[in-house]
Amino acid sequence: MHDVILPSKGQFLREDAIRGGMDLLFFSHTRHLKHADEALAAVGLGRAHHRVLYFLARRPGIAVSALLAILGVTKQSFGRVSSELAAKGLIEHHPGEEDRRQRTYQLTSAGIKLEAELFAILHANVLRAYTASGGIAVAGFWTVLQYLIGEEGNMQFRVVQGL
Repeated sequence: MHDVILPSKGQFLREDAIRGGMDLLFFSHTRHLKHADEALAAVGLGRAHHRVLYFLARRPGIAVSALLAILGVTKQSFGRVSSELAAKGLIEHHPGEEDRRQRTYQLTSAGIKLEAELFAILHANVLRAYTASGGIAVAGFWTVLQYLIGEEGNMQFRVVQGL
């Protein structure tokens, strides 16, 4: 397909290698999400909506407080996005089972369908990259990402993973 550019052996801590890695993070983020962004735009939604759909698919019935922590957004910001998703019939909320004052959120059948379509777009891209890279590289990639997101991000990652 194309040649992979790697930092010089033993030189990965140099500024040019770190900047190159950051360049790759920026480019990979925008290019990876491009087709999903286009599919979302076609139905009047954006990345903020996608994040909510994605994490509700990962954790159906999640309490709003836990979802806010995972998303790293304010209640006001979430309120705008969740209202738009609810108006389109993609998400719904219910009182909590243990605490009726608490709200829990989940995808509707239309939300499940849209999220699955978006995931299929992203899945194919990640599968291609993982296959080309191999297990050792993927494990290294996961390690790098977990160090980049820090302890708070790792706590949220564990919640999403159900750990």
